[in-house]
Amino acid sequence: MRSSYPAQRGYIIALDRNQPMRYLIAVLAFAGVIVSALALQVHYSTGVEPCSINARWDCGIVNHSTYAVIEHIPVAAIGIVGYLALVGLALARRRVLLLMATLCGLGFALYLTHIEKDILQVWCLYCVISQGIIALMTLLSLGWLVAMERAKMRGKKPA
Repeated sequence: MRSSYPAQRGYIIALDRNQPMRYLIAVLAFAGVIVSALALQVHYSTGVEPCSINARWDCGIVNHSTYAVIEHIPVAAIGIVGYLALVGLALARRRVLLLMATLCGLGFALYLTHIEKDILQVWCLYCVISQGIIALMTLLSLGWLVAMERAKMRGKKPA
């Protein structure tokens, strides 16, 4: 009698090791949503910001600059939507799309980092945290995709 349980049929399910990856990426994306929401709050506020540390670190200057809006849409709002899309792609196991989306997000974040460093010459703490989140998500997405492709090549049943 053949077992219906894949591990008993000789498959080593890559899902066992890599299942937590989609949840880790989703949690990081939710953290990105929170950081972007905090930046959006700064964008619409007029008071002293909690991340106004000194002349080089001031979220208010960055989030009130002309670079903080694209076609009347705050960049932080774009970040919220982007991170929510990444949550969906991770949970749906759309690895290729997830990697492509994180690469786009990383490219956009690097562009914004260039604006902070070279044009505004002021850093936003929330933006730097978001940059770290999207960089980590990109690396994890790449690793997840490579792990799944290697599992397929070895004849293991992928997740």
